[in-house]
Amino acid sequence: MANKAHECFTVEIVDKVGLVTMNRPERSNSMIASFWRELPEIVDDLSNSGNVRAMVLAAQGKNFCSGMDLEVFGNNDAVGGSDIQSPDNKAQGHPSRRNERFRSTALKLQETFTALERARMPVLSAIQGACVGGGIDMVSATDMRYTTENAWFCIHEINIAMTADVGTLQRMPKLVPEGIVRELAYTGRRWTAQEAKAAGFVNEIYPNHETLLDAVMNVAGEIASKSPMAVWGTKQTMHYTRDHSVADGLEFIANWNAAMFDTDDMAEAFTASIEKRGAEFPDLWPLSNGL
Repeated sequence: MANKAHECFTVEIVDKVGLVTMNRPERSNSMIASFWRELPEIVDDLSNSGNVRAMVLAAQGKNFCSGMDLEVFGNNDAVGGSDIQSPDNKAQGHPSRRNERFRSTALKLQETFTALERARMPVLSAIQGACVGGGIDMVSATDMRYTTENAWFCIHEINIAMTADVGTLQRMPKLVPEGIVRELAYTGRRWTAQEAKAAGFVNEIYPNHETLLDAVMNVAGEIASKSPMAVWGTKQTMHYTRDHSVADGLEFIANWNAAMFDTDDMAEAFTASIEKRGAEFPDLWPLSNGL
């Protein structure tokens, strides 16, 4: 996995932490067509491996992510644009089919970031500079967000006469007050890291990129030292509770622990504490990518 070549990412596994880094700094890590294919593949591979217990999503260069690349907007075939011809190259028309293709494309793009939520390990974002458009869609789907002092966010879609459609408007109101999200989504203004932290969107701010990455890798390493079953159960439970009532959430965790609670992991945690050493937990079992 770590040695597989990708156009938009590098992948490294460090002490059970998957460091996934966007590697197109010359374009501010804009999202080209291959980005949307590679990210869910990487996340699913790390999750399915069973031996990665946390993931850090980072980026090279001055800016974290400038959103969808202009070449993708210009490629109507990539975004389901209005001049797409039918597969048999007949003249354009059939608006229902064209519109269905646009809808299917939007759903596929949404799935790229949903992969971050369904992963069996937590995903932490390390954000520097600009995080714009699709960048906010992406980090809103991660478990935690950390930034540099110069980081800023922008729901840029409104500035190009578009409604954001890949997750920001659905996930951000679950993370910060709805009125703040509405202001940002209606105005398209810059939102500073300091404002984002005050609103609870950002966990912590660091003075520079190097300090940021070191700190986030340390948090990820601490997560990786815990029982991976307990961490996965916590992530699953919090996501379920976010979208359901308190009563439903309580029933979910009762059912989860009835099925997934590992007494061996608990015994190891207690023994390690008594012996004043780090606990050693087995990895999750790997999953097949084909199933």
